Amino acid sequence: MKRASGILMPVFSLPSKYGIGCFSKEAYKFVDLLRKAGQSYWQILPLGPTGYGDSPYQSFSTYAGNPYFIDLKTLIKEGLLTKKECKEYDFGDRDDQIDYEKIYKARFRVLRKAYDRFKENGGDKAEDYTAFTGENAYWLDDYSLYMAVKDSQGGVSWKEWEAPLKNREEAAVKAAKEELADEIGFYQFQQYEFDKQWKALHAYANKNGVKIIGDIPIYVAFDSADTWAAPELFQFDEENNPTGVAGCPPDAFSATGQLWGNPLYNWEYHKKTGYEWWIRRIEYCFKLYDVVRIDHFRGFDEYYAVPYGDPTAENGKWMPGPGMDLFRAIEAKLGRPEIIAEDLGFLTPSVLKLLKDSGFPGMKVLQFAFDARESSNYLPHTYPQNCVVYTGTHDNDTTRGWYHEVGKYARDFAKEYMAKPRLDEDSLAGDFIAMAMSSVADLCVIPMQDYLGLGSEARINTPSTLGGNWVWRMKKKAFDGDVVKEIARVTKLYGRMPEDEGKKKE
Repeated sequence: MKRASGILMPVFSLPSKYGIGCFSKEAYKFVDLLRKAGQSYWQILPLGPTGYGDSPYQSFSTYAGNPYFIDLKTLIKEGLLTKKECKEYDFGDRDDQIDYEKIYKARFRVLRKAYDRFKENGGDKAEDYTAFTGENAYWLDDYSLYMAVKDSQGGVSWKEWEAPLKNREEAAVKAAKEELADEIGFYQFQQYEFDKQWKALHAYANKNGVKIIGDIPIYVAFDSADTWAAPELFQFDEENNPTGVAGCPPDAFSATGQLWGNPLYNWEYHKKTGYEWWIRRIEYCFKLYDVVRIDHFRGFDEYYAVPYGDPTAENGKWMPGPGMDLFRAIEAKLGRPEIIAEDLGFLTPSVLKLLKDSGFPGMKVLQFAFDARESSNYLPHTYPQNCVVYTGTHDNDTTRGWYHEVGKYARDFAKEYMAKPRLDEDSLAGDFIAMAMSSVADLCVIPMQDYLGLGSEARINTPSTLGGNWVWRMKKKAFDGDVVKEIARVTKLYGRMPEDEGKKKE
């Protein structure tokens, strides 16, 4: 990577109409403002369809896109909806928070109207639609069938379906495809519109010198088309129930550890196939994004396996992952992909060796630098050039919120390190941004909330909690000319403007 900077901003946090951020004109305006501010990257969170808990890290599919991000105004322009029809539904009336219950109840109903009109107009017979469904059949067929069956079963996970469907018996699958053909078509239509709109926005960003950093979880959700369609990829028993699930051991942050509940990979099987599933997954990611951040990178070295059914993660144990064998296989097929490794947390010598051998840049988070509970060193003077620095991530409080949350040790350490007589909550975010921008890290990514100086009300996620997460929305005129000028100023000051790199070459 070249010396550059970017902004972390979830798509759902954009100030679009109809209750949630989407691929609307506001997304294009956000790209315009990134360009004006001298930013080279826009980092987003996973784009997959979400379920209970609304987490983008627990998706119904590794490949599918979230239908909430389909811009309804674009569908109006295409003649698939009318303004009047969109006004009939309640998407939530707050401009600073998402009401997922209202979105869930309204969005699919209005998209169904669009789908019915799409069929009436013969769109499902159009050449580009047929091409899309054909090219993506390897995942789209399973996903659309899975969601159609799931809806017909009252939304429950596939583990609660009757055995013939749960185990994908040929006769049961064939009957479901015939009975639910229209619902299957509805889910294919959603993915077609998502794909078309996202590709247009992505192309616009690239045209304006902005690269997209995508984000993928290392694991898939148990309640997903991925696990139902290919149980052999995971550590399941003969009845397709998990034998172990993912999590993190007890530490200074959690006395009982973190129980994520995701199924674990059958790495022995993956190796036998030449890591075919992973290669295809990564290849697809680079159709969507320019750079891919992989969450929980250390799981490729060792993963923490918790016995299925345990109420906490206390009885888990570390098991060996695929290591460099996986990444050599990926590189052999795809060349050297631009990957960012999320290497946060407790890092063993073997994890550090895997990161070094892979050559991928790791992550540095400034808020962790002053926390006595963190074993790794996140202080800027220790950074290698090949890394990505953040003030905080989607799992951290905002920097202003951090000011109120941390204890005396962290505050005193931060004051001493920054040579400040005291910490000021009004200027702290700016101080942290300057510290990150001035570091030797090739790439600096700042959460949008820190540039806006927002507090804990704008936090994206608090790990291991349910409710109140993934809801923050940026107000319509928050990212204004003054903010753009300040971002451009600090970006230029620390040599991260795109033209700065060009001057160096001259």
